[in-house]
Amino acid sequence: MNPKHNLQSGAATTQIVKKKAALEAITDLDYAIWQGDTEALLTAIPMEPVFDLVVSSPPYNIGKSYEKKGALEDYLQWQERILDLIIPRVKDTGSICWQVGNFVDNGMIVPLDIEMAYIFKKHGLKLRNRIIWHFGHGLHNKHRFSGRYEVVMWYSKTDDYQFDLDPVRIPAKYPGKRHFKGPKKGLLSGNPLGKNPEDVWSIPNVKANHIEKTNHPCQFPVGLIERLVLSMTKPGQLVFDPFAGVGSSGVAAALHERRFIGCELIADYAEQAKERIDAALAGTARYRPHDKELYDHTKSKLSQAVWPEFEGVEGE
Repeated sequence: MNPKHNLQSGAATTQIVKKKAALEAITDLDYAIWQGDTEALLTAIPMEPVFDLVVSSPPYNIGKSYEKKGALEDYLQWQERILDLIIPRVKDTGSICWQVGNFVDNGMIVPLDIEMAYIFKKHGLKLRNRIIWHFGHGLHNKHRFSGRYEVVMWYSKTDDYQFDLDPVRIPAKYPGKRHFKGPKKGLLSGNPLGKNPEDVWSIPNVKANHIEKTNHPCQFPVGLIERLVLSMTKPGQLVFDPFAGVGSSGVAAALHERRFIGCELIADYAEQAKERIDAALAGTARYRPHDKELYDHTKSKLSQAVWPEFEGVEGE
């Protein structure tokens, strides 16, 4: 950890930056939210590699009230402009994790990870994983199968990228399983720290009764970003979110002593981001960890109840 940064719990707080004159030095801060346009921040900071991880869920024109509906071509051009500014500022050992869904136009879907792959490829970035984020709940559709997943595209800048699997291992299905023959007979067959979480992640999205819920209509779950932060950065390194919303990326960074810079246009969201990140720094954040097991609804009393009509007994 860089000695000039004190990231221990309670020793740092988040600054909301509102003046463009202060942007040039924003990367020297431990935790900061630029209340303004992403392009303004990126053009203000020096053209040098400072980001260890860029992680974001950019607005993708699916008709939410906080998004401006636009043509797909215009959207992709805008995304390319943003990435043109971001990529030179990512370290050679760094990564970009871009979470996207589908662009919907008159009932037709366009998978944005496919469309955006050309932009990343043009810059020479290397796709390491298409992580499927299965979130379980969402809008119901009468004209096609209801969508229940989105994609995290993980790109590295070079082949010498930073990745550590151990902090994000999950419990093995059979932790005591051993080799039954050969030279390893009797030894554990799996890693004692747990197994690789693979590339399909079942993490609930942030809906009405979620512990992290705010007034943001499309909120990033902390656990999703937490897994990326833990595996792709080390304590003291810098995480950047160009579309920070209410600061879930910052919470994930602060929980594990990573520095954070985010951009958010809406003042209310920027204030909430500051409050949530500061809570993480103080050890009081409310969040769902990345390794928490999913709730099994089949074991609930409601799902196991015997309904009278199925026993031939009429209800009252």
